[in-house]
Amino acid sequence: MPSSRPRCRAVRSHFSALLRSRLGAALVASLCALVVTPAAAAYPDRPIRLVVPFPAGGGADALARTIMPRVAQELGATIVIDNRPGAGGNVGAEHVAHAAPDGYTLLYGTNGTHAINRTLYAQQGFDPVRDFAPVSRMTQIAALMVVNPSVPARSVSELVEYAKANPGKVFFASAGNGTTSHLAGELFKTVASVDIVHVPYRGGALAAADVAGGQVQMMIDVMPNVLPLANGGKLRALGVTTATRVPAAPDIPTVAESGLPGFEVSAWDGIFAPAGTPAAVVDRLNAAIRQALADPKVRESLVGRGAQPVPSTPDELARHVAAESEKWARVVRQSGAKID
Repeated sequence: MPSSRPRCRAVRSHFSALLRSRLGAALVASLCALVVTPAAAAYPDRPIRLVVPFPAGGGADALARTIMPRVAQELGATIVIDNRPGAGGNVGAEHVAHAAPDGYTLLYGTNGTHAINRTLYAQQGFDPVRDFAPVSRMTQIAALMVVNPSVPARSVSELVEYAKANPGKVFFASAGNGTTSHLAGELFKTVASVDIVHVPYRGGALAAADVAGGQVQMMIDVMPNVLPLANGGKLRALGVTTATRVPAAPDIPTVAESGLPGFEVSAWDGIFAPAGTPAAVVDRLNAAIRQALADPKVRESLVGRGAQPVPSTPDELARHVAAESEKWARVVRQSGAKID
């Protein structure tokens, strides 16, 4: 599609005399806006690429693949999932931060990419505020504390007792350094005063598989990743990390009610575009995401995975990022975690 800039210049040349007055300048600006609007209205006219900065098969990937086909239907375009894992989501996020701001390369962002990592990593490779245009939140995601069935603990309090009786011998898996599962484990370590050892993986799916296989004893990870394994008997669920029980698993108590009052961890996700993406494109995407999350089938699937739909305006997502950055910065500092 040809650029609108030459046409704007042509408009200005025809009305050069009017430019000497405020009225003329306002008229030209209005005419240029009319020229640009059809181009924005045509969006999207080719496939959109959504970068998921985590491995295929993990919790984030599962949520993206649950929601985005419905978003694509609303947009009348194809959305291709592009998994680009690494550095707790920083690799994929940096790629999108430097992409063309045209709405055809988007980021599945999380509390990791946009809140945790800015304190955890000495160099993130991008600025999560300056380099992105927020589009919409999508879900609030509960986490679940799980153990391998061979671990002699059937509750959070029993796990605490077991860990205290075996200092340095209980290992907890995570989806990688700086991920929600890593910091949730560090928070558990601090709050429960236990000596457990972190084992980072390249993604939640690999980590959960090793917990199920008995190579690592425990994990606290987002429910979309570990709840299916717990339901299948490959993991034992001890507690959810939200303040209240989760509709997808009402029989599983919260960690707080199981002996660790005040323990609360949840993750979130949202869609971000490169900074400078036209507002009309952002608004089009936002409307499509809202429609997708209002679909009863999508909502049912998300809730069944332990994720609560929470669509937002772009401004609401921006404010959420700011608040979450402060919250997770405190958790990172308290844990002592740092990645150079």
